[in-house]
Amino acid sequence: MSREAIRVPGKAVPRGRFPHVKRAGDFLYVSGTSSRRPDGTFAGAQADRYGVTDLDIRAQTRAVIENIGDLLKAAGGSLADLVQITTYLVNMNDFKGYNEVYAEFFDEEGPTRTTVAVHQLPHPHLLIEMQAVAYHPQERP
Repeated sequence: MSREAIRVPGKAVPRGRFPHVKRAGDFLYVSGTSSRRPDGTFAGAQADRYGVTDLDIRAQTRAVIENIGDLLKAAGGSLADLVQITTYLVNMNDFKGYNEVYAEFFDEEGPTRTTVAVHQLPHPHLLIEMQAVAYHPQERP
């Protein structure tokens, strides 16, 4: 079985020593992905000059799913290849907004899904992080 670690140029650099995506045979494993942009800012997070924040679960969810799509594309796949998603929410009160945006991308034929509440994520402006598994068969010689 072939294995390949993929770091995707032009995407936010992982905040540790791990790849964006790991191919193992015909499967693509996407590391925990947030709404962080390459410049270190976050989609769906604004702070005024006093530090008052406006955090938007819908904008963050959309950005996370789009980031996952970009990572899969760099590995040769797409969102259509997803078979499983795990979502981490800091606040389950955000579930409704997250679920509404999720439904813009996936339906009952989409990937299986688990959503769990977590105490916190690596940055206080993050409301959501997702990891995913996709099935995208390798081209055979």
